[in-house]
Amino acid sequence: MRKQKDGAILGMESAWWHKNRHADRRPLLLARNRIKAAFQQFFEAEGFTEVECGQVQHSPGNETHLHAMEVHFRGADGEASTRYLHTSPEFAMKKLIAAGEKRIFDFARVFRSRERGALHAPEFTMLEWYRTEEPYEALMNDCMRLLALAAETSGVKIFKQRGHSCDPFADAERLTVAEAFERFAEIDLLATTPEGVPDRDRLSHAVIKTRIRVAEDDTWADLFSRVMVEKIDPHLGITRPTILCEYPISEAVLARPKPSNPLVAERFELFVCGVELANAFCELTDTYEQRQRFEKDMALKEKIYGERYPIDDDLLRALSFMPPTSGIALGFDRLVMLATHAPHIEDVLWTPFT
Repeated sequence: MRKQKDGAILGMESAWWHKNRHADRRPLLLARNRIKAAFQQFFEAEGFTEVECGQVQHSPGNETHLHAMEVHFRGADGEASTRYLHTSPEFAMKKLIAAGEKRIFDFARVFRSRERGALHAPEFTMLEWYRTEEPYEALMNDCMRLLALAAETSGVKIFKQRGHSCDPFADAERLTVAEAFERFAEIDLLATTPEGVPDRDRLSHAVIKTRIRVAEDDTWADLFSRVMVEKIDPHLGITRPTILCEYPISEAVLARPKPSNPLVAERFELFVCGVELANAFCELTDTYEQRQRFEKDMALKEKIYGERYPIDDDLLRALSFMPPTSGIALGFDRLVMLATHAPHIEDVLWTPFT
């Protein structure tokens, strides 16, 4: 850093630890603490046990487009091995469910490479919780109560982000993914997945009509994601929260099929002000099916990125001991942003990633 004539260090005031900047951020950080404490009380009143999952894992997760941070580990014998900082506490929490826990939650520190921006941080807090023997609709109710609790705790009546506003006390709009594609992109999504099998050409023809870019090497999943980002996400959670549910099976690697319609999965996402806030599943416990899905995603990751992560065989064994379970992961930092009207995720992190 260079010094100005008055002795000030250029760039210092932009550092998160500079007194002026910290003074600006401190009210938001104190609000974060209050919201976290209120949420802990909420879960304890609901009969949940707070757990603390280890951050270093054999497998960080097996989703195609999630990227983990490696940890180089040496045992007492000096032998080197590779571990990973987890991208989610999900695998560990499912093992705790298999061990006999019924309702658990974790304010987990999680880590993801290739992610940084106004809504993304390489290190962030994920609030994850699980309910055994309960449908995933129970998690929808949890979300609505937590949104209201966050607003009450921070003293706001409206959430704001990126020029949008949302009433955290309003009843959520519930919309299926197929309905969203029809409403916002005029695409019959289920027609592009005959018998549950994604048909890339059918979706490509439909996407071209929306004037969204289509590349020759785009997969069905690539096109699905592009439509979501460009045509659908910006319209969700505006004025009131949106619960987007019933994802195609191919886009729900950890969720079980919906009993009344096996072409879609029991998965939902919560959107507020166009921001994806939470991702939930009725958990898949079929060991064989889960392994097949993991293998498929890791093969695709290797094809696209030239890397793959180990599959957690211990998790697959644990799945057979899990009762029917619903689980959800919520971006806690993003929720604090919404509740404090902070424009950037680093405004609500006590020590931002450097």
